[in-house]
Amino acid sequence: MPKVKTKSSAKKRFKLTGTGKIKRKHAFKSHILTKKTKKQKRNLTKFGTVHKTDLKNIKLCLNMK
Repeated sequence: MPKVKTKSSAKKRFKLTGTGKIKRKHAFKSHILTKKTKKQKRNLTKFGTVHKTDLKNIKLCLNMK
């Protein structure tokens, strides 16, 4: 049976933490930044964790089971 490949898009977007949680970047930080406040842009720079409702699908994409 062939190996199961990891989704390339998921591989680039998510990282695993030491405790097993999945890190993600915030959206809305790539363009149209002039109308966003400094505070808003600063908070979008920080990493967040994936919500529990999305966890199952992302683990499938990363072949984590």
